[in-house]
Amino acid sequence: MYPFRYERPRDVQEAVSLLQAHPQARPLSGGMTLVPALKHRLARPSHLVDLSRLAALQGIDFRAGVLHVGAAMPHAQVAASRVVRQAIPALAELAGLIGDQQVRQRGTLGGSIANNDPAADYPCAVLCLGATVVTDRRRIAADDFFTGMFTTALEADEIVVAIEFPQPLRATYFKHRHPSSGYAVVGVFVADTPLGVRVALTGAGPCVMRWRDAELRLTGEERWSPELARGLVLPAESLNDDLAATADYRAHLAGVLLRRALAQLSAPTAQA
Repeated sequence: MYPFRYERPRDVQEAVSLLQAHPQARPLSGGMTLVPALKHRLARPSHLVDLSRLAALQGIDFRAGVLHVGAAMPHAQVAASRVVRQAIPALAELAGLIGDQQVRQRGTLGGSIANNDPAADYPCAVLCLGATVVTDRRRIAADDFFTGMFTTALEADEIVVAIEFPQPLRATYFKHRHPSSGYAVVGVFVADTPLGVRVALTGAGPCVMRWRDAELRLTGEERWSPELARGLVLPAESLNDDLAATADYRAHLAGVLLRRALAQLSAPTAQA
């Protein structure tokens, strides 16, 4: 890798100041994408600004119907959190499906959504649950946050501090895992939220996205059933077509996973 200067700021403001002072600096959280890029000389930052130990980016709590998760919380801690499992079980289950054990121990929620990999799991939950991304200077609605492949609404010197998830009435996540990476070939998150019915897809297209036709099909139905997805087809024209799967196969997978999600959510024991 190329040489760089490592910085460990004491607080968020110092971290922001370092990013502003050094335009080629990069923030470092879990490093699950950045470190491999450095090793392969695909990135050449002048500085790495380590955010992983900042107190403001830590913690999980639930109050007034909103789950607050610090941006530096590792996937494994989100998956194991009793607070998360009680407030939004589907989010804990999703966190437990990310990558492998090593990735779950090091990777973080904030790093995942800031990187916005097309096949990442967390963006699907953030978008589907209508979460709010809290940064050092503003609050960004999930629908405005993810703007394209590996791109978000974040400014170059802006830091994700936390994510706030409104508690859904019911929710679940299903994905077809890539056998080597654990990334989603396709992932489907379905939620009945205070904002209405929301269905989000990851792995299918260049960026996490809402499945609007599925949302319309489920809106107004008190009891969801796999039969509601019958005849619902995700257009394949704009989907990813690569070595992992063709666009047509991804469109088919989306329908299969949606039916599985509805089967779970329509069961008598289904909970949020």
